[in-house]
Amino acid sequence: MQNAPESSLVGVEYEVEVGPVAHGGHCIARTDEGRVLFVRHALPGEKVVARVTEGEEGSRYLRADAVRILEASKDRVEAPCPFAGPGKCGGCDWQHAKPGAQRRLKGEVIAEQLQRLAGLTPEEAGWDGTVMPAEGDKLPAGEVPAWRTRVQYAIDAEGHAGLRRHRSHEVEVIDHCMIAAQGVSELGIEKRTWEGMASVEAIAASGSGDRQVILTPRPGARLPLVELDKPVSVLRVDEKDGGVHRVHGRPFVRERADERIHRVGNGGFWQVHPQAADTLMRAVMQGLLPRKGDTALDLYCGVGLFAGAIADRVGDKGAVLGIETSKRAVEDARHNLQDFERVRIEQGKVEQVLPRTRITEVDLIVLDPPRAGAGKQTVRHLAGLGARRIAYVACDPAALARDLAYFAAAGYKPRTLRAFDLFPMTHHVECVAILEPVKKDA
Repeated sequence: MQNAPESSLVGVEYEVEVGPVAHGGHCIARTDEGRVLFVRHALPGEKVVARVTEGEEGSRYLRADAVRILEASKDRVEAPCPFAGPGKCGGCDWQHAKPGAQRRLKGEVIAEQLQRLAGLTPEEAGWDGTVMPAEGDKLPAGEVPAWRTRVQYAIDAEGHAGLRRHRSHEVEVIDHCMIAAQGVSELGIEKRTWEGMASVEAIAASGSGDRQVILTPRPGARLPLVELDKPVSVLRVDEKDGGVHRVHGRPFVRERADERIHRVGNGGFWQVHPQAADTLMRAVMQGLLPRKGDTALDLYCGVGLFAGAIADRVGDKGAVLGIETSKRAVEDARHNLQDFERVRIEQGKVEQVLPRTRITEVDLIVLDPPRAGAGKQTVRHLAGLGARRIAYVACDPAALARDLAYFAAAGYKPRTLRAFDLFPMTHHVECVAILEPVKKDA
């Protein structure tokens, strides 16, 4: 409340009936005066007291936390984590919901985004409306899957490890993260102090015993001597160029998927859930059904997960081109795919590199764009290549729906859509859409 403008409504409380879930880990409610509230820590159908956390007179909407539950949903459970709740850690959105209810809420968000942004019903998208749990994650209410193989801890001014509060730079100091994978928890990051550090990222590869910490020092700080409970490689982020440099140990971890080892260097991108890489790879391959001799594109290819899976299936007469922005990921992809003679990896932005390739037709395309999606220009280019099938892997249902609308305008429609709960306890969800050309009437 300090230094808040006179018109600020932060701290004001409203008694409200909670409406439907919305994209972003909150539900929608309205005050008696008709103000829209985005309420965290609530569930549809509940009556709660919501305390405003952001907004002022004249704001289009207000953000709020449910601080008292007057009438609870049957889907509510007590949050298992002591650091979850209003004003605490911002990492988990749905600790207070039963696991099955979390998946239903995510399904409702996907359906709403498809309808609003792409004009598609679940049936028109080829989706049965379910969000599938990852193998081993179907647990009773009150139990939390320890799935997060990469955790970025924020470090407070005293050197204590924690996680950021929701939409804040403030650090919630913790002694254990319940969703952290066992390999991360075993490092004991929370047990020691990290003087001079801004953040410590812990990585425990699910495909090997490799463990890694990446230190981001505060300006001018010296690196600490890292002594943890398990053997670990140490890297640091350079404050001048933002590059990641090895301090000791391997500069990469080894991850396993599609029965192959993938090198992932310098904290580069890899799916965080231990089942995610194989789950998504299988969904993509089952949707594309590659044939011997096919040509394919793997866009935003990372370290080559999908490119390798396709190359393995199209054989010696097929060919795969991968495009990836990150220079280090390209080096790793080339290393990981060196046994495939007809795989090529290009470095750069997809929208810039793809036109330069002068490729005019391909059989298959897979794209796994960042959270913002591929965008109209790239979608239009891809649709012009005449692919038999396109696999779109999406970590954001809004971006997926927007791009599906662009694909529809360019002559492609969803054949199937599958959704996977690869981020339990959070609002995030992963989707795989398989697209094919719209059949033209004779």
